[in-house]
Amino acid sequence: MREVAVFGAYGHTGRFVVAELLARGFVPVLTGRNAERLKDLAVAEGGLEARPAAADDPAALDRALAGTAAVVNCAGPFADTAGPVIEAALRAGIPYLDVAAEIEANADTFAHFAERAREAGAVVVPAMAFYGGLGDLLVTAALGDWTSADEVHIAYGLDSWHPTAGTREAGAVSRRRREGRRVRYADGRLEYRDDASPVLTWPFPEPMGPREVIGEFSMADIVTVPSHLSVPDVRTYMTVRAAQDIASPDTPTPVASPSDERGRSDQTFLVDVVVRRGGDERRAVARGRDIYAVTAPLVVEAVDRVLTGRIRTTGVVSAGEVFDAADFLGALSEHLSVEVAL
Repeated sequence: MREVAVFGAYGHTGRFVVAELLARGFVPVLTGRNAERLKDLAVAEGGLEARPAAADDPAALDRALAGTAAVVNCAGPFADTAGPVIEAALRAGIPYLDVAAEIEANADTFAHFAERAREAGAVVVPAMAFYGGLGDLLVTAALGDWTSADEVHIAYGLDSWHPTAGTREAGAVSRRRREGRRVRYADGRLEYRDDASPVLTWPFPEPMGPREVIGEFSMADIVTVPSHLSVPDVRTYMTVRAAQDIASPDTPTPVASPSDERGRSDQTFLVDVVVRRGGDERRAVARGRDIYAVTAPLVVEAVDRVLTGRIRTTGVVSAGEVFDAADFLGALSEHLSVEVAL
């Protein structure tokens, strides 16, 4: 019986992760700040164990992780929770994974914990989610036998984006940390800029076809991809419709489709990855439904691989570095349609 702690288990993404863990034969241990919401979820899921703990209470975190095999952090803003939960995981001697999309929080994880995790032989996987993890896996798979590339482009074709309250809160924290500036990864470094992002047309594969996108709409991929691949320029793009949704305070939160037994929304996505080296180009495309729901099979597959020793290294590592990218993506065929053209 493999118990896995889920911090922030009662959140929108956390509930998907709990359900996926159960489906995969794990026993989720529910933890997070709100004791009442944990209790309600524990009852709804048939009597799971709930262990309340706040990120600023190390003793409670230690009790929450005691006896578990790994911890998945689903509680943003990760600027507040990642550090304390990683510390608790290191004290417990268990792997840590999170679903952070916050660029600065992920950069902090690499900067602050790389040496300690490596020395301890620990596994810390930040951004093991739709943003960050999936893009990194697709880029790594597209590179194939290439050890480097001149540029990487990751275009997100979302038909809509109804953000959760957690997404909005995490975005607000990132904007404050950037002092309202935008960020991109160019010339081998993160660069903060005051100018507006460009708008251009991206040639998505059919049936989506060409769409207007916000250029340099940076996501966690600009941290995960350069963490292990020699690529000086990593650019990400977002369909204008989805960018407008996330920018509007009136956009509602995600709603489960009545016809979907997994509780997913009707949102669909296409992630188009292009890597270039010299005059050559390679491509990987992923199609699926509900960016929050698909995060669950991504992070739970990662948990399973870590706990069964199917990893390539230890330390603070991104998805493409620690796992066999092509094999990992192939294991998600029930949730994702992936095509790689080398």
